[in-house]
Amino acid sequence: MKWSAVFLLLCGLAGVAVAADGDGGSGAQRAQRAGKTLIGQPGPAATVTSIDGQRIDLASLYGKQPVYLKFWATWCKPCNEQAPAFEQIYEKYGKRIAVVAVNTGYSETEADVRAFIARYKLQMPVVIDDGSLAGKLNLRVTPQHVIIDASGRIVHVGHLDDKELRDALERVATTRPAASTIPLAPQGTTAAAFKVGDRVGGISVTTMMGKKVSFNAGKPRALVFFSPWCESYLRDTRPVVAAACERTRIESEKLAKDRSTEWLAISSPSWTSRAELADYAKQHHTSIPLALDEDGEIFRAFGVQNIPTIVMLDAQGRVSKIIAP
Repeated sequence: MKWSAVFLLLCGLAGVAVAADGDGGSGAQRAQRAGKTLIGQPGPAATVTSIDGQRIDLASLYGKQPVYLKFWATWCKPCNEQAPAFEQIYEKYGKRIAVVAVNTGYSETEADVRAFIARYKLQMPVVIDDGSLAGKLNLRVTPQHVIIDASGRIVHVGHLDDKELRDALERVATTRPAASTIPLAPQGTTAAAFKVGDRVGGISVTTMMGKKVSFNAGKPRALVFFSPWCESYLRDTRPVVAAACERTRIESEKLAKDRSTEWLAISSPSWTSRAELADYAKQHHTSIPLALDEDGEIFRAFGVQNIPTIVMLDAQGRVSKIIAP
């Protein structure tokens, strides 16, 4: 396998800055499924920093005031549609609820985020997530609303700006915290992402065909990180990225014919179910094995925040190249 061929595959990207179960469904349905394991649980212990340098310790807020986290992306159409009302919510509740706009950091740049803030005149703190907060709160759609009451428990997870969201906001804004404090949700440490030269270990993924793949010594591997909706959904909002995803799919299929390297395409869980990933494989007649990163662990392990990205592993299981936009 010639690494130069893989580099040429993505050389045109230099200018580029779905629920895991069931059959997908609407954004509201996906958010509802994501919230099943969250409602009633303690909010996550996490400290985030806004793009303007404000440090926000979520754990320090529990027991004092409610918290409203809204996950969004600049390329997300409903996020843009909800943005004006989101600012109105902040103006109404900002003194009673800690409102934080959490950009997913998925195929984004800080310039994209700042342009979005300016366009909609957002005044609340804005954070760009590295995937860790999304992982703790089972992010499956954009936007995804998470409301934590003043006692520190998650009371609402949703997708729409609807009566249910507004009622939840009003309820937590007017309810005093319980006298007793609650234990925080167990928090695992976020491992540092593997870098070029690192030997990969401790992670594995299962393909759609049920084969467990561990990233250890053996044949060289090429891991293609993508989302099946990149070529279609982003065609309007991020046409350059959509074109890059299409080109990567086509050229990866060609390069995968060289059996000296094992290829694997790994999909983000956002807006993607197993059924939808299977439909993608059928539609594009893919020969490269596909895997759904059910909780985003593999994306985080390699520090992937942009699609398409290719991670090359050598025969010793070390990261030899990371080719990203």
